[in-house]
Amino acid sequence: MATTERPPSTSRLRTWMLEGLSDMGKGGGHTGPHAEPEPPHQGQRWWRVMCLTGVDYFSTLGYQPGIAALAAGLLSPVATVVLVVVTLAGALPVYRRVAEESPHGEGSIAMLERLLSFWQGKLFVLTLLGFAATDFLITITLSAADASTHLVENPHLSEALHGQQMLITLFLVALLGAVFLKGFLEAIGVAVALVGVYLALNLVVVITGLWHVVTAGHVITDWSSALTTQHGNVFAMIGVALIVFPKLALGLSGFETGVAVMPHVKGGPDDTEQRPAGRIRDTKKLLTTAALIMSCFLIATSFITTLLIPEKEFEEGGDANGRALAYLAHAYLGNAFGTVYDVSTIAILWFAGASAMAGLLNLMPRYLPRYGMAPHWARAVRPMVIVFTLVAFLVTWIFDADVDQQGGAYATGVLVLISSAAIAVTIAARKAGQRGWTLTFAVISAVFLYTTVVNVIERPDGVKIGACFIAGIMLVSLLSRLARAFELRVTSVSLDPLAERFIRDMASRKMRFIANEPDRRDKAEYRDKIEQIRADNDLPEQEDFVFVEVTVTDPSEFEAGLTVRGEVLHDRYRVLTLESASIPNALAALLLHIRDATGRTPHIYFEWTEGNPFANFLRFFLFGQGEVAPVTREVLREAEPDRERRPRVHAG
Repeated sequence: MATTERPPSTSRLRTWMLEGLSDMGKGGGHTGPHAEPEPPHQGQRWWRVMCLTGVDYFSTLGYQPGIAALAAGLLSPVATVVLVVVTLAGALPVYRRVAEESPHGEGSIAMLERLLSFWQGKLFVLTLLGFAATDFLITITLSAADASTHLVENPHLSEALHGQQMLITLFLVALLGAVFLKGFLEAIGVAVALVGVYLALNLVVVITGLWHVVTAGHVITDWSSALTTQHGNVFAMIGVALIVFPKLALGLSGFETGVAVMPHVKGGPDDTEQRPAGRIRDTKKLLTTAALIMSCFLIATSFITTLLIPEKEFEEGGDANGRALAYLAHAYLGNAFGTVYDVSTIAILWFAGASAMAGLLNLMPRYLPRYGMAPHWARAVRPMVIVFTLVAFLVTWIFDADVDQQGGAYATGVLVLISSAAIAVTIAARKAGQRGWTLTFAVISAVFLYTTVVNVIERPDGVKIGACFIAGIMLVSLLSRLARAFELRVTSVSLDPLAERFIRDMASRKMRFIANEPDRRDKAEYRDKIEQIRADNDLPEQEDFVFVEVTVTDPSEFEAGLTVRGEVLHDRYRVLTLESASIPNALAALLLHIRDATGRTPHIYFEWTEGNPFANFLRFFLFGQGEVAPVTREVLREAEPDRERRPRVHAG
């Protein structure tokens, strides 16, 4: 009896895992709060998109006041004022300029990528991607850790959940990964609700805290007296605040996300894809409004938490550690309100992790596949979700789900990205001939570079984690580029009228091409080349040839279109010229295109390359040249499995 063979479960699993697989630059395959841009001239009002940024930016209020109190002590409000000045006078102008220069959400990394070429540019971008991965992944783990802190410290749950913070954090990270494996749809509406409720509850806590500070006059007196005793005078206080300010750099997070969500901003009716002026204008409103709201909350919350919470409660094991505002909510507004505040904080912190995961899923495919530096499965969402979730597990375990320990790593990722953005806009202003803005952005760059260096010296964990990500990205990228070296890396082939005429003329007879490395391009070069090819391959004199010459442009590029131009040199020799990142891949793509266009099998003739085969392969891998003949045949073999239909490669 015949039986129907069932597909193995591994095939079903593979199909599910690779669902939505797509090449870089094509739609589909990415889900999340800022994954797919809205259709042209659609999108959302800027204030709604600001809430999407806010789940990352505003959620830092859950732990920022506690970190500021630990770092600066009684000087926390003064150091926070320094942070706000740097935010409004430094980070905000920088990212308003980034929005102008990169209106499609590519961010500062894309700006720097355009300024640098060849391998040094790729390596620089990979380094920045390592720090960006640090920023986003620590956002996931730190937010989950702080959410678990709010759960464990809640008076109604503290006994049941005591000592379970690590498990709760891992569960929240796993839940985040599970949601993305299922598919995470656009959720701007959810972000608006979460941010609206969260800011409203924080406003209630701030007003209550300020009321208690004002009505209990001795609190301010005691604080100012203690400050004077510790630091002597105002100038000493400002000096110390400037020194400790880098430890508060977490309050600068959110600007890179603000630029990443630009494609969702509706903009104006006159916007074009090349110059979406309305989108740029509204994104500037988004960035400015978010910065102003956050600055007001940072100053107010640092003030009330420093004055109303005993210093020992901020330390590890204290009731306010990682949850200063929740401590005040429970203490002054009761456990019922405090529990509502905890739920709101946990929700927005978890959603901040979702935003960061979506950022990772958008950022890596934007660069690595285009560089040929990612395996094919890295274009699919689900395998990458599993990879990022496992890495988040590892980071959580390394830092023992501790908010304070992860602060340094998070701040490093944030500061490196902001510093790179400041440098990028400085270069952009200089190229535009804007001397005033160039000087201003140069000063801002110096401030952020100083802040980054100080943060790295005092808390090197961020650089260590960033270095691990960079090393991992570099290794995976190198191995992937090696594995994909023989792919047909040409996205399209177009011929000019003269080149098409050459191909039509040859289509009625055997199509023979000679691969030639252009040198002097005089009559003798082409005459000698034809004679050599005829002698090496024992071809009759009446055979007709067309030369093909490839000029290598940027060998670090992976995929690009191919434009073929025809020319007649010395009134006799027909030459097809083209530019590409790799000679073998360009030749293979041209031959396949000619075969498909004419229905005839083309032949191409090479001379063997002298030298060590391994050295020649490295030349091909790094510079797009080297041992061209065998590599061209290998590219053709991978691209066309049918040997009968494969263009013929001859080497003599």
